[in-house]
Amino acid sequence: MIWPPPEVPLEGNIVRLEPLVEEHREPLRSVAGHPEIWQWMDRRVSETNEGFDTWFDGRLLARKMGDEHAFATLTAAGEPLGSSSYLAPRPIHAGVEIGWTWLTPSAWRSGANVEAKLLMLGFAFDELGCMRVELKTDARNERSRGAMEALPARFEGIFRKHMLMPVTGVRDSAYFSVVDDEWPSVRENLEQRLAGAREVGSA
Repeated sequence: MIWPPPEVPLEGNIVRLEPLVEEHREPLRSVAGHPEIWQWMDRRVSETNEGFDTWFDGRLLARKMGDEHAFATLTAAGEPLGSSSYLAPRPIHAGVEIGWTWLTPSAWRSGANVEAKLLMLGFAFDELGCMRVELKTDARNERSRGAMEALPARFEGIFRKHMLMPVTGVRDSAYFSVVDDEWPSVRENLEQRLAGAREVGSA
C-alpha cells in the first residue's frame, strides 16, 4: 500500500477533490456554518470561527504528521461543498479509513457524496493498493449509516462506548467496510447510481 498518497486531485463530473491546503480555509468556512452538518461530529465547528479553525488546523496537522490525507470537496467548477479524508492508515496491512466527511446541505442528494465515494474508493483500491477500506459513524446517525449501506459497504457491528465526543458525550460507533474483492461490484453500483442521478437529478 502506498502511504502517504500522491498529492493529486481526484476529478469527477460532479465533484473535484483537492488535497487540503490553507487556500481552502475560507471557502470551506463559508459553507460549514450549518449545525445539521455537525450534529454527529463536533457541533462547535459550525458555531464559531474558532471551532472551524480548530477543525481545519487539525486536518492540516494530521496530514503533515502522516496520519490523515484530507481533501476539499469542490464542484467541478471549483465551488466549495465540504471535505473528506483518508485516515487511520495501516500501510503494513493495506488498510485505510474514509472519514471526516461532510457536505453543505445544498449538496445533499445531489450525487456529490456518491461520486466522492466512488473517487476515494477507486483511488484507495486502484492506486494506493488497499485491501480494505473502513467507514464508521455514530451508531445513532441513521442518515450516514444508510449512505454506507447503499454503497454497499458491509456492516461489521457496533463498537460500544467507542469514543468521547466533545459535545454529545459517549458514542457507540457503527463500523462498515469494503474489501478489494468487493470493489468491482461496489464500483458498478456507484456508477449506476450516478448514471441514474444524471437522468433524474438526484442520487
